[in-house]
Amino acid sequence: MAVDLNILIGGEAGQGVQSIGLILSKVFTRGGYHVFTDQDYESRIRGGHSFCRVRIKDTQVQAISESVDLLVALNRESVDLHEKEVVSTGLIIAENDKYAGGDNKKIFVLPMSELAKNKAGNPLTANSVALGALMAITGYELELLQNVFKDHFKDNHVLQQNITAAVEGYTYTKNNVKSSFHHQVHAREDTHKIVMDGNEAVALGALAAGCKFVSAYPMTPSTPVIEYMASKENEMGLAVIQAEDEISAINMTIGAAFAGVRSMTATSGGGFCLMVEGFGLAGMTETPIVIAYGQRPGPAIGLPTRMEQGDLQFVLRASHGEFPRAVFAPGTIEEAFWLTVKAFNMAEKYQIPVVILYDHYLADSYNTVNRFDMTTVTIDRGLILGSDELNSIKDYKRHKITPNGVSPRAFPLAGEPLVVTDSDEHNEAGHMIEDAETRTLMMQKRMRKLFSLRQDIQPPKLYGPKNAGSTLIGWGSTFGPLKEAIDLLHHENISVNMVHYSEIWPFYKETMVDIMAHSQHTFTVENNFTGQFADLIAQETGNLVSGRIVKYDGRPFSPEYIVREFNKMGG
Repeated sequence: MAVDLNILIGGEAGQGVQSIGLILSKVFTRGGYHVFTDQDYESRIRGGHSFCRVRIKDTQVQAISESVDLLVALNRESVDLHEKEVVSTGLIIAENDKYAGGDNKKIFVLPMSELAKNKAGNPLTANSVALGALMAITGYELELLQNVFKDHFKDNHVLQQNITAAVEGYTYTKNNVKSSFHHQVHAREDTHKIVMDGNEAVALGALAAGCKFVSAYPMTPSTPVIEYMASKENEMGLAVIQAEDEISAINMTIGAAFAGVRSMTATSGGGFCLMVEGFGLAGMTETPIVIAYGQRPGPAIGLPTRMEQGDLQFVLRASHGEFPRAVFAPGTIEEAFWLTVKAFNMAEKYQIPVVILYDHYLADSYNTVNRFDMTTVTIDRGLILGSDELNSIKDYKRHKITPNGVSPRAFPLAGEPLVVTDSDEHNEAGHMIEDAETRTLMMQKRMRKLFSLRQDIQPPKLYGPKNAGSTLIGWGSTFGPLKEAIDLLHHENISVNMVHYSEIWPFYKETMVDIMAHSQHTFTVENNFTGQFADLIAQETGNLVSGRIVKYDGRPFSPEYIVREFNKMGG
């Protein structure tokens, strides 16, 4: 029987909701299952409702589900808010029978705090009691949970307390749950897959690409990128600096890159607003930098811990003046890793700034992935002059005009010649100019990079038959929900396919022109109000989409939501 088990853990911020979700993700992954886990939490340090959804399947899964099989309620509010999502055969695990709000047959009372305090000797292990209960209810192997604990808890005393708590939760549940839960899940062969979120994938991609300098100011949802890389400073030989603000952060990144170091910064919308002048500086000086940009709802502070795709047009046009850039928007954890590697290569190959545009949903969602094959990672540092070549040049020109717009790059102090650039318009040698002729030549030189850069942009993914009656179009983190929505629609015998973009700019228009010529109806699916990607398609192809499925409440798409909206539009 196919496995599709949905667990929701709800509670107050600070109760360890996310910890349960992460541990569950690892436990089921070790048993050979695929897991997708998303987090929903408020920006308050303490208080406010938080929940975590863990979806477990025996096949690949990259999206949440609206139905809940098991609800772990750490407070009464979680029952009130999520009880209606629990399926008829589902179960609610609650701390107190008062959570039932009446004669609720779905509720199983589990005295988590009592067992944690009296049996494990530590009330903080109540979450482990709940985890043990989940193992018992689903029939899953308790040993796998204990093994994950051994990796998770470094202090042996704390480890033993949590193991004891899990055993007590497991035993109590076995003795008190009267009927068999409809989802019984047993460990399969360990596939040696790993679990990670989007932020970890971006950070790992940067390390694999040879990034040696990071300067950033913390801002949700990109802060974990900085934290992860800071934890690897000594091991990987890199420098991570928390700057005093985002302006300093991007300028430090530019300075390090100008000196020859692969460099990046990480931020969100409000932070990037402050970085925009520096972004233009990188464009004018042709300095290769990478920006990990985690979107969240705006304007201003917006919803700091929610998701949105509202910054696409901003990033494509950011800074005054015109200069080439590349924008990638990973749709999966794997793409977050590989596109980060590619971002560093493209930045140096074309001497441009590159933005990795993701969002809070991808940043904080855990997914089961194959281990990355580091032997396939390639490093392309572009056209760099060695010291011998540099010393043979009498008058080095940092911005030498070339057929493809890319100038031979040299690092300061790498040889005898002086390396000069300027934030003002400049000549080939990097010195400030004012004349119209040189300005024209330098603009043409920089913009010529786009013609070569386009050749390195991969086409969007097509899922489903090429010739379909309707096409759903997405970008970034909508990939998983869209793909599953297509499968659901196929089960209804609806002729539909999907086109998904993860390499946004320069825009790969040939595929879109071809698809729109063969599809009767086209619908963009994106998390913003105006349908920014639909506008980009119209700008680049001259074609208008049939409709726009948008969502801007700070929450991600579910496959079911996309299907409902598609059907409303008569697709």
